[in-house]
Amino acid sequence: MSGVWVFKKNGVVQLVRNPTREAFEFKDTVGRPVVETAPGARLRTLVYVPTNQVVKSYAELDQCLLELGWKRYNSGLQNNLIQYHRSDDTVHLISLPNNFADLKSIHLYDIAVKNRSFFQVRDCTKQ
Repeated sequence: MSGVWVFKKNGVVQLVRNPTREAFEFKDTVGRPVVETAPGARLRTLVYVPTNQVVKSYAELDQCLLELGWKRYNSGLQNNLIQYHRSDDTVHLISLPNNFADLKSIHLYDIAVKNRSFFQVRDCTKQ
């Protein structure tokens, strides 16, 4: 068994097999999801390069993406996702969770890779 043993607030011990993974979720005693940062993980942030602005909400992200030609994709089928697409004739699509607090590094990198000159993912300490 390789990994890191993490002690929870309620006294339960959990083995984290990939200690560099950004975060892992568990349910607290009431059943609400709680996210804890895994040991050794670095918190990331999304930066809009032209203004050197740290994106802190969907309103700010929406404004940046609209300036770059992305459009909000309104699909009645996906209630738990916010999606942006370039145009109707391309397959470029960004899918994000409905809640901004649920964004993970994979979502930040998806935005940065699809907009290479305009977004960067940085460690929170390098803002």
